[in-house]
Amino acid sequence: MHASEDNKQSSTDIVSKATQPSIISDPSVALSLAANSKPLAGKVALVAGATRGAGRGIAAMLGEAGATVYCTGRTTSAQRSDLNRPETIEQTAAFVEYYGGKGIAVQVDHTDEQQVKRLFQQIIAEQDGQLDIVVNDIWGGEKLTEWGVPFWQHSLSNGLLMQDRVYRTHLITSHYAAPLLVARGTGLIIEVTDGTDYRYRGNLYYSLAKIAPIHMATAMAEELKVHGVAAIAVTPGFLRSEEMLEYYRVNESNWQDAIHGDRPHAEHFRESETPFFVGRAIAALASDCDYMAKSGQALSSWGLSDEYDIVDIDGRRPHWGRYAAAHGLS
Repeated sequence: MHASEDNKQSSTDIVSKATQPSIISDPSVALSLAANSKPLAGKVALVAGATRGAGRGIAAMLGEAGATVYCTGRTTSAQRSDLNRPETIEQTAAFVEYYGGKGIAVQVDHTDEQQVKRLFQQIIAEQDGQLDIVVNDIWGGEKLTEWGVPFWQHSLSNGLLMQDRVYRTHLITSHYAAPLLVARGTGLIIEVTDGTDYRYRGNLYYSLAKIAPIHMATAMAEELKVHGVAAIAVTPGFLRSEEMLEYYRVNESNWQDAIHGDRPHAEHFRESETPFFVGRAIAALASDCDYMAKSGQALSSWGLSDEYDIVDIDGRRPHWGRYAAAHGLS
């Protein structure tokens, strides 16, 4: 299920032109989950919302662990979403191939039930009904959140659209994914979010959108447990995504320069993690034969790093939980 040499070369070319080239173009820094280990070989995964950020990192690291990964999102090489960013699902699929998995890009707007239904029909046809891992990372609220604005002054239409892009998309995707997992009597649904608890996150609409996946995982876990299927929420720490690098006016090769910059919270960027860190955390979790014991919980990249001895792709071990506690941020 690995790429041919020709495909490997083409995926390397695509990846080298994509975001975070300073990491990806130097394989010597890519510390694998375990030397020559592919614990998810033969497994089929779906990362919904895989175009960029955490979704891209998760897809790539599931590939590193040997999985076949369906990478969905709205932006392709031929068409951008309303976010108007350059990252594409084809690039993400190339990352999966680069790291040793099989990447399959499928354009899907997960707010559209019919598109989601067709996605699962494709998976059923191509994988003989097999689906082992589902990652709900659909977001799209980056330009909708009005920080520092009270909810009654915030754009109501943007606030409600933010909910639609989380509640609706995650629920539609899980609705069509669950029957495939239940039919096999095994599987894992991951809800990617921001934080592990129900505290306020600086904006009412943002808080609702990020707390919802935690409860989705808890509630789905209750209904899925008799079928041997787990649902778990997972959060990254301070994510060094493409957008955050742009915000701090740096790139992956000089990201530490941002720490001494003039942007708000720049000093905390020192404890940031690449999107591949939470990707390795989720890959390790999915490789754990006892992941059912964690079903219904809200976990973190740094906590899973402690448990599974994970390092980030740059060789660091960021621990946002410990850092936040020490600096009064938790």
